[in-house]
Amino acid sequence: MAEHVDVWIDGYLDHLRVERGLSAHTLSAYAGDLARFGELLDARGRSIADADLSAVTGVLVDLSAAGLSARSQARFLSSVRGLYRYLLQERSLSANPLDLVEAPRLGRKLPNLLSRDEVLRLLALPASLDGARAVRDTAMLHTMYGAGLRVSELCNLKLSDLDLRAGFLTAFGKGKKRRLVPLGELAREALNKYLGDGVRGRFARASEHCLFVTERGNGMTRQGFWKLIKRYGRTAGITKNLTPHMLRHSFATHLLQGGADLRIVQTLLGHTDITTTQIYTHVTSDHLTTMHRRYHPRGA
Repeated sequence: MAEHVDVWIDGYLDHLRVERGLSAHTLSAYAGDLARFGELLDARGRSIADADLSAVTGVLVDLSAAGLSARSQARFLSSVRGLYRYLLQERSLSANPLDLVEAPRLGRKLPNLLSRDEVLRLLALPASLDGARAVRDTAMLHTMYGAGLRVSELCNLKLSDLDLRAGFLTAFGKGKKRRLVPLGELAREALNKYLGDGVRGRFARASEHCLFVTERGNGMTRQGFWKLIKRYGRTAGITKNLTPHMLRHSFATHLLQGGADLRIVQTLLGHTDITTTQIYTHVTSDHLTTMHRRYHPRGA
């Protein structure tokens, strides 16, 4: 099959040279993009011949994580899209895996993300400290990253939204849209310690229903969590401009890099617009849990 792919690429480059009269410099750029595409697919156990939507988007995630600019990604996509259109015209393939993939918006910077090592350092930091506050902060950080929540979703969680026995929480996203998100074992352990050891009870008033509360007994605010994560980030030696959204973006990126299906990630993030995260539909809760445990670095 590799020989077929090489013939396909050579044929496409000849087509560009003869039919479109592209310069040697431009052809070299196309050839470089296609070679890189093939290498990244190969790392995912796929090839140009059998790539699917999940593999293609995974490649784009890898490129973004490697720091490729939106403009370079758009050029890369143009090269790959052109190859598949050519192969369809030549009837070498019958489907185009890029049909639902949109080019990145030029001039719009992609969010920064944390490496797996940085995430591990951040999560481990409060757990290494003593006191009720450290137990609460450990539970918050594990829940934020382990469930890929928005900061507003995290701070708005109620006690009734948590089902530790089943290993799920209920998040309410934009437009109060409800979704179930599985929790990994480490997040469940952190939450059990926070709730089971009576830590929350030391802070919360009897009338307070928020899951995470401040030392004054009120529900944690977005601003409060923002300050909390900034402080831990500095102590953990993370030099990036750490924000709560970086944990959510890292959650999605790490899942995709691990090979998770795009539809799983869409469901976990609660995106309704398929273009928001480049394809992510609903699946059964059992499959959701299995995929989460298999691919999320802190899911088991």
